[in-house]
Amino acid sequence: MIKLIRGLHHFQSSVFLSHKTLFERLAQGQTPDALFITCSDSRISPSLLTQTKPGDLFILRNAGNIIPPHPACGCEVCGGEAATIEFAVVALGVRDIIVCGHSHCGAVKGLMNPASLSALPATSAWLKHAEAVRRNVLENYPGLDEAQALNVAIQENVLAQLENLRSHPCVAERLAAGTLNLHGWLYHFETGRVFVYQPDEGQFLPLSDAGLEVLPGLVFNQDSSI
Repeated sequence: MIKLIRGLHHFQSSVFLSHKTLFERLAQGQTPDALFITCSDSRISPSLLTQTKPGDLFILRNAGNIIPPHPACGCEVCGGEAATIEFAVVALGVRDIIVCGHSHCGAVKGLMNPASLSALPATSAWLKHAEAVRRNVLENYPGLDEAQALNVAIQENVLAQLENLRSHPCVAERLAAGTLNLHGWLYHFETGRVFVYQPDEGQFLPLSDAGLEVLPGLVFNQDSSI
């Protein structure tokens, strides 16, 4: 807690003053470029990762970067996720939505090993929104060890949440109009690398300064290190 208080003092005495004009402008409203959906994991900092400033990203975080399907699909009420998506898409008019998973995701690890969540009933209930991911991995990727299954599940989870996003009416409407783009990212925090899903290739490709390059064995591969 002491570290947080010291950081707050530094922000108020130095950082805020150096960005005072920006914060004064933000007091008039926000026009973020994108809705950034990622995990609550403390090892991920969306603004640090993307080198963006306050006001650039509208951020939604939860355990496992999960987006439940819209209630109209017959599922239970989505809670804050549906409201956040709706506000970002309708009220703020973001043009891009990014679902960013990450390496060593504890939520996905718990999803793949439900018995490990016996002392975490709320977490267990929440992860049921991604049960289809666990079934997909178990049914379609036989013979994987625990680490390999986790790597595949992390990737499949990003793709599943992109599909769930499409069930939200406001997202579907903007996609049909060609005014919204969906992106799937994977952040490998040990190396700082980010991998972007390319539908035409059917795989995640590394994003580098030179653009996209193929990383053999990354996607749905037993030797994947994500």
